[in-house]
Amino acid sequence: MTGPSDAAVDTLTGGGRRPRRPRRRAVGRGLAPLPLLLPALLGLAFLLLPLFALLVRAPWHSLPDQLTSPGVWEALRLSLVTATAATAVALVLGVPLAWLLARTEFPGRGLVRALVTLPLVLPPVVGGVALLLALGRNGVVGRWLDDAFGITLPFTTTGVIVAEAFVAMPFLVISVEGTLRAADPRYEEAATTLGASRFTAFRRVTLPLIAPGIAAGAVLAWARALGEFGATITFAGNFPGRTQTMPLAVYLALQSDPAAAIALSLVLLAVSIAVLAGLRDRWMTTP
Repeated sequence: MTGPSDAAVDTLTGGGRRPRRPRRRAVGRGLAPLPLLLPALLGLAFLLLPLFALLVRAPWHSLPDQLTSPGVWEALRLSLVTATAATAVALVLGVPLAWLLARTEFPGRGLVRALVTLPLVLPPVVGGVALLLALGRNGVVGRWLDDAFGITLPFTTTGVIVAEAFVAMPFLVISVEGTLRAADPRYEEAATTLGASRFTAFRRVTLPLIAPGIAAGAVLAWARALGEFGATITFAGNFPGRTQTMPLAVYLALQSDPAAAIALSLVLLAVSIAVLAGLRDRWMTTP
C-alpha cells in the first residue's frame, strides 16, 4: 500500500513550510489628511488663543505690585486654605463612597453613581442654590443645625469649604472608583481568608494598591475646588477676607481694575499648569 505522493503532501502542507500570514499594513504617522488637519488646527487655535491673549495683555511691568497687594494675598491664602480643606473632606467621604460603588452590589447602584456624578454637569449656580435650600438657615437640614447646634454655614468660610467640596468630590470619586475597578480584588479576598476583616483588608491591602489613583483624584479635586466660582458666590457670598476666593477676586477686580484681574488670572493659570504637569505621567501614554 503506497502513501500519498510528494506532490499531495506539498499541497497539504504548503511545501513543508508554514503558511504565511498576511502582513498588516502599519499605520503611518506622516502628514494628516487636509480635511482633518484644518479642523484640528482651528480647534488648537480656539483653545490656545485666549491663553495667548492673557499672556500678551498681562501687565508684566506692574505685575509684582499687583501680586503683592494685601487683597491678592488674602484671597490667595483663603483659596489655598479652603481648597485644601475641601479636598480633605472629599478624601474622607469620597474614598469610602468610591469603594462602595466599585466593590459592593446593592439595588440602585447605577442611580447612585449617576447622582454622585451629577455635580459634574450641574451648573455651579444651581448647586449653590441647592446648597442654600439644604443647608441655609431655613434649609431642610440647615434649620436643624441652627436650632440644635447654632451652626450657620452660608456666607462663612466653612460655607466656602462646603461649596467647594460639593463640586470637587465627584472628581475624586470617579478617579478612585476607576482605580478600584482596575485593581485585582483577589488580594483583598486573600487577606480576608487569612482572617483579616474587610476594613483591615481595605486599610492594609487596598489603600496601598490604589494610592496613585487617590493622589490623582485628590489633585483634580483640589484644582477644581481652587477654581470654583458659581456655587461659592451663591452659597457663601463675596466677603473679602472671609469668603472671597481667587476666582471671586478676579470677577470683582475685572469690574474696577482689569490689570489686577489679569494678574490674578495668571496666578490661577500657573496653578492649573502645575496641576496638569503633575498628572502628566498618569494621563499620557507611551507612544
